[in-house]
Amino acid sequence: MNPTPASHAPFQVPDLTVPDLLDNAVARAGDNVALDFLGATTTYRELADQVDRAATVLRDAGVRAGDRVALVLPNCPQHVVAFYAALRLGAIVAEHNPLAAPAELQSQLAAHGADVVIAWEKSLDKVCPDGDLQGRTVFAVDLTAALPARSRFLLRLPLRAARTQREAMRGPVRPGVTSWESAVRRAEPLPANQPGPARSDTAVLLHTGGTTGTPKAVVLTHDNLVANVHQASEWIDLRHGEEVFAAVLPFFHAFGLTLSLTTAVHLGATQAVLPRFDPDLVLAAQRRRPITFFGGVPPIFARLTEVATERGADLSSVRFAISGAMSLDGEVARAWEELTGGLIIEGYGMTETSPVVLGNPLSPQRRPGALGLPFPGTEIRVVDPEEPGTEVPTGEIGELLVRGPQVFAGYWQNPQATAEVMVDGGWLRTGDLVRQGEDGFVTLADRRKELIISGGFNVYPSQVEEALRLLPEIRDAAVVGVPDRAMGERVVAALVLETGSSIDLDAIRQRVAERLSHYAMPRAIAVLDDLPRSQLGKVLRRAVREQVMPQLSA
Repeated sequence: MNPTPASHAPFQVPDLTVPDLLDNAVARAGDNVALDFLGATTTYRELADQVDRAATVLRDAGVRAGDRVALVLPNCPQHVVAFYAALRLGAIVAEHNPLAAPAELQSQLAAHGADVVIAWEKSLDKVCPDGDLQGRTVFAVDLTAALPARSRFLLRLPLRAARTQREAMRGPVRPGVTSWESAVRRAEPLPANQPGPARSDTAVLLHTGGTTGTPKAVVLTHDNLVANVHQASEWIDLRHGEEVFAAVLPFFHAFGLTLSLTTAVHLGATQAVLPRFDPDLVLAAQRRRPITFFGGVPPIFARLTEVATERGADLSSVRFAISGAMSLDGEVARAWEELTGGLIIEGYGMTETSPVVLGNPLSPQRRPGALGLPFPGTEIRVVDPEEPGTEVPTGEIGELLVRGPQVFAGYWQNPQATAEVMVDGGWLRTGDLVRQGEDGFVTLADRRKELIISGGFNVYPSQVEEALRLLPEIRDAAVVGVPDRAMGERVVAALVLETGSSIDLDAIRQRVAERLSHYAMPRAIAVLDDLPRSQLGKVLRRAVREQVMPQLSA
């Protein structure tokens, strides 16, 4: 296997923890705008002050080093403050999708045992079903509190549009739940001599279902996160204190977390923080603060290009864009570069690698369609999937193994699952089948896992199948992903119905809404007489996909 230049580049993880990234940004660029949330601005110095006050709130709530603090929040300034406040105390941030199904969220909270939860008001019913706080201290976040004063005033007007917007951002608060904003505002800053975390301490838990759908929490240390920040900084020529990031990727996702919560802060960058992706919000932010760096997934780039082109919007300030989570269509990349005049590249990573492992050069040497070259300090091997100790010849398909300082510390309290993916002295089995060429570039050949990636989100077929099988009309189900230009893959359910039964897609989606996240919902169904199986009785999803494709195109 020919080594790549990046794999031999000297790389040393700096002697820092994640809170040091914010401290350093304040020292270098304290008066820079750190966050622009729909027009409301926070400087780095103001952000640090809020973090210190929030750390006092958490300390007074009983949070100590090693405790878990659960965040159930969309992108917002409160999310950034809570993240750094918990880490300042040496606590562990457990990130959660605020739009997750109630059963999924409850399972995750029980697994890591956080006694303190900071949640968006509209997610409180999932955190506290029937108002039961389950012995936890729960703080409620009001998104409108972070808006500019004028926007808050307009939301109070007795108008239908204001009421609709208010209902989209706010929710009911149960008795016993404390206002996060009020608590932080009243608190005194945490003393500067408060002991902080060590580099080897766990910083974050990020949730992934794994290929079997069994919930697991990925353990990322301060070293893991700081390593990936500095690997990315060596890879991309970004300017300290001068960049404007579009913070549209969810902070609870590894990609969004590393780009926004750590890398942008390390750079002293300004972030245009959006609670969700919306082309109108992006273009409004662009008019306020021209964006220079854009991290996203292909559907975001495709949709934004379409809308900006229709409206004649100027995105020429965007110098660099990074696309991840799913394959970037060459036509989408070409249209984006034509619109902005900047470069867009693909990268490769996973939650277990903090997340970036491979990237294309941000230069004319980039290879559209390729995953790229190893990041600084990252080693890779391409091996026989059945014998991971045996490398395959250059150019042949094999499973990608990764080793580097960004590789996770294991799954939370799950040594068996950890042992299944960590082999041979720190090598992580990614489960993805790739080729590495003579020039070192890696391209994806296939997914050994049967994970579906739809719109940049991971969908685990077994979880969707389990929910479908609970419906009395459905005798059996197999869930597969089929190619979709906009979403990357579309979730399709192949169903075997009980005799004499019928059911339609709308009815299915309504009845599984409590068990599945919105992105995991089937987008189409196909009814089969039976599911294709192996001699051992295992459903053959590849054969299922081949059967349903003709029905979908009919």
